[in-house]
Amino acid sequence: MKIPTISGIIDRRMLVNFTVDADIASSIVPLPFKPKLIEGKAIAGICLIRLKQVRPKGLPAFIGIGSENGAHRITVEWVEDGELKEGVYIPRRDTSSRFNVMAGGRVFPGKHYLAKFDVRENETDYHVTFTSSDKTIISVEAKITDSFDSKSVFKDLETASAFFKAGSLGYSPNNNKYEGLLLNTYKWEVKPLEVSKVISSYFENEQIFPKGSVHFDNALLMTNIAHEWSSAADKYCY
Repeated sequence: MKIPTISGIIDRRMLVNFTVDADIASSIVPLPFKPKLIEGKAIAGICLIRLKQVRPKGLPAFIGIGSENGAHRITVEWVEDGELKEGVYIPRRDTSSRFNVMAGGRVFPGKHYLAKFDVRENETDYHVTFTSSDKTIISVEAKITDSFDSKSVFKDLETASAFFKAGSLGYSPNNNKYEGLLLNTYKWEVKPLEVSKVISSYFENEQIFPKGSVHFDNALLMTNIAHEWSSAADKYCY
């Protein structure tokens, strides 16, 4: 799938991250991908992102559109032309935009589920929830903090930031292929979040993730980031 380069602003991006038992993640992630491990654990998460001024590159910002979006992700790596690559596998995308739903799998990579979002936030506190058309539920309450979570598998904020920055290439399933999308941010700056509540009916589905196989690890915040999306070569199912 090829789309024109898309420009816009990441108004808010929350990365709510979990560790997953490596064998469970391996059963979910399709070939040619495999989970990228940290301290023997796979890293999965929810990306809660609000976009604005989204439009084809070169067009004026005032014609751009905005939306709230959620993506469930698993960090992966694969071998391509003899070189080890890394990115994220995105089994599920949700959005507030009916246009994104119609365009998902046609214009944008992967199927998008229409979701109703409830967002309340200020300069320090964030409440983001959504219920999707198939009753998938996400709810996160968090606040900005000066301290990175000491219980994380990442030793510090800088290590976590570098890990997630490397996962800028995402692949979403669509029939017999995985459609690629590359995120290019004009700057990369994350802040730690202290999470007081996190609910994901996807990660809590014990038919996918057996009890005890997934645990909250940390959360990061990005705000007001100019960015571009561009196509990457599709990969086909093995």
